[in-house]
Amino acid sequence: MALGFWQSTLGKKIVMGVTGLIMIGYLCAHLLGNMKIFFGPGEFNAYGHWLRVMGAPVLHHQWGLWIARLVLLTSVVLHAVSAYQLSRRDIKARPQKYVHTKPRMSYATRTMRWGGVILGLFIVWHILDLTTGTTHSGGFQEGHPYQNVVDTFSTWYGNVIYIVAMLAMGMHVRHGFWSAAQTLGAGNHTRDRALKAIANALAIVLTAGFISIPVGVMTGVVS
Repeated sequence: MALGFWQSTLGKKIVMGVTGLIMIGYLCAHLLGNMKIFFGPGEFNAYGHWLRVMGAPVLHHQWGLWIARLVLLTSVVLHAVSAYQLSRRDIKARPQKYVHTKPRMSYATRTMRWGGVILGLFIVWHILDLTTGTTHSGGFQEGHPYQNVVDTFSTWYGNVIYIVAMLAMGMHVRHGFWSAAQTLGAGNHTRDRALKAIANALAIVLTAGFISIPVGVMTGVVS
């Protein structure tokens, strides 16, 4: 039954909707935590420490963090695979009357497709930069997230990569929240306007909030 659900077009759309909402929830929580950087290194480093001990004493050191990571990773993979497979099905289902006729995609479809690719590449870079420190500039300091963030946004390329990715994230959230609401049956004639307003508000708040961090470093508000 589960396999049949996954193989169906509706099943993949539902998986995309649910995993998309999980990721939006994560982004909201992540932004709230990241805003602590404006209260100084003590607050932000304490937040970084809390992430590693959350759930204690029931959970062992970093277990809560790894559970969150696994849930998020599973959501990202299922979301990406569903999107790819639905895209392939859509292409195959299009009638090809003329050999040289190229299938036309809507602006929303193109935005979601390229936005997803940009975000996928950004996630890899972000992990290598601020989680493992593999590509980090200025000397990665374990247990000092405040200084690591300042180091990253003290480089022009760190700012460019992050801001472009956050703009793509905003467009992805705006269309994705609306699509998820429709797929999961939340949308109707009376609620559509409210859902669109929520989608726009989420996209604006998340985009502006995340971009405020590199801007804060560039302007010296965070240093």
